[in-house]
Amino acid sequence: MMNKNLLAGLFLSINTLALAQTAAPQERLPQERLPQDDAAKYAASITPSDLKKHLVIIASDSLEGRDTGSPGQKKAAEYVSKYFKQYGLQPIVTDADGSKSFLQKYKLYKRSWGEVYVKSNGKKYEFNKDFYLNGLLDIPEEITTSLVTAGYGIEDEKYNDYAGIDVKDKSVVLFDGEPQTSGGKYLITGNSEKSKWSGPVSWQVKAKLAREKGARYIFIITDKTGEDLDKEIRQRAVMARRFSAPTLKPVQENPAGTAAFVVSGKVAAEMLGTTVQKLNKLKSGIDKSGKPVSKDFSGTASLKVGRVSETIDTENVAAFMEGTDKKDEVLVISAHLDHIGISENGEINNGADDDGSGTVSLLELAEAFGKAKAEGKGPRRSILFLNVTGEEKGLFGSEYYSENPLLPLKNTIANLNIDMIGRVDEAHKNDHRYVYLIGSDKLSSKLHEISEEANKKYVNFKLDYTFNDPKDPNRFYYRSDHYNFAKMGVPVIFYFTGVHEDYHRPGDDVEKILFDKQTEIVKLVFHTAWELVNRDERIVVDSHKE
Repeated sequence: MMNKNLLAGLFLSINTLALAQTAAPQERLPQERLPQDDAAKYAASITPSDLKKHLVIIASDSLEGRDTGSPGQKKAAEYVSKYFKQYGLQPIVTDADGSKSFLQKYKLYKRSWGEVYVKSNGKKYEFNKDFYLNGLLDIPEEITTSLVTAGYGIEDEKYNDYAGIDVKDKSVVLFDGEPQTSGGKYLITGNSEKSKWSGPVSWQVKAKLAREKGARYIFIITDKTGEDLDKEIRQRAVMARRFSAPTLKPVQENPAGTAAFVVSGKVAAEMLGTTVQKLNKLKSGIDKSGKPVSKDFSGTASLKVGRVSETIDTENVAAFMEGTDKKDEVLVISAHLDHIGISENGEINNGADDDGSGTVSLLELAEAFGKAKAEGKGPRRSILFLNVTGEEKGLFGSEYYSENPLLPLKNTIANLNIDMIGRVDEAHKNDHRYVYLIGSDKLSSKLHEISEEANKKYVNFKLDYTFNDPKDPNRFYYRSDHYNFAKMGVPVIFYFTGVHEDYHRPGDDVEKILFDKQTEIVKLVFHTAWELVNRDERIVVDSHKE
């Protein structure tokens, strides 16, 4: 790598000397230089040691994984702001008191699970351990409810579990699925093409029917047992986190909708004061006869399902470098500052690659352009270095910026976004000189051309477009912050080296970062940016590829 750069620099110096010898003095450009000579000069300031110097801070345990809105994330924002200022960049955010700041502050809104439990017959059952919830409930204070059974909870033309049973103002306990004959045929959905039952595990329809009949809450007895049940509860616990995910706008919930507690046969039997064997006998009796079987199992339960409101204060970091003769046009170079914080077991997810690598890349790019500007060779167009937050929660920081841009999006010529460029994936374990490019040709053919030329001239990496395929199942085009610019019509390039075994795990540490490789990719971004901000004509949006 080093030899190729030295040769490239020598080649350019020879060309410059030749031009200087043949051009008449009055024909020279005022700057008396070739743009690519300066590009190579300032790109040389991007080094593995500088990248590492910053990353050992950004990905240190002291920042506790930089979870969005956390003290560690805010420390990271302070760190990059300090260096942006040192490199000569300007704050662009106007605070309430009229002062200028690097921090574009915004809020996320979160509704999450509070205290959730079920008590019955002297036992307390734990949420996502002894039972889980389908759907959304909000029972802020403990209530006590009576329990009754109603078979499978089905009412159809020829079958009615509710016949002769009053469930009004009670909670109903139901078997999962539907009656199944000895031949394996479903009694309800297998016999009626016009049945309202959508399938053998349509808990939503059961819960809706029970509510229509006046039931307060619904308990469903799952068929799963043992390890299968444990696995199901773990999976459901993960799925339940969607009800705890933050949003960019205040949350509007409807907890009075369809929902159900899901319990094992053992828990159900304890709540109803009976045995698992007797519950199973009731169920098999329905299956064998194909008819509802009346059996008076009943009990009481105390329930609490808390929902908690939370506001998360966070901020993007925006550092501005004003251009010269085309300063109203701006290039945005972005990376996300946040990561996923601390795991439930207390392990810190440092996110050295995701996206510590992008965060420190912006610092090196800012330093390189800062050196150029300090020597009177600053960019013709303006540059905004944008460290966004909330990416790990749902691309919220870039979405907030796209809806509240600090500079008009109509004047934003492109977005170069860097997310995970410090490692290699399995497909390239034997060839580290590569980078995935995503989106470069989607909106501007010239952007793609500039990127290709910059790579060929200066870096000579393999540009892998695997994930640029609209049919790629990973859909990475939609999974990082460039997307919120692209959907606004701003041409983008997403720089990425793929997912590795430490993705979103505690093992994503500085020791595993390939700084030599990362340096070359950052130089590719620099050379692409240099051309975009210094060329005579702004790139145009002329492509609308899938």
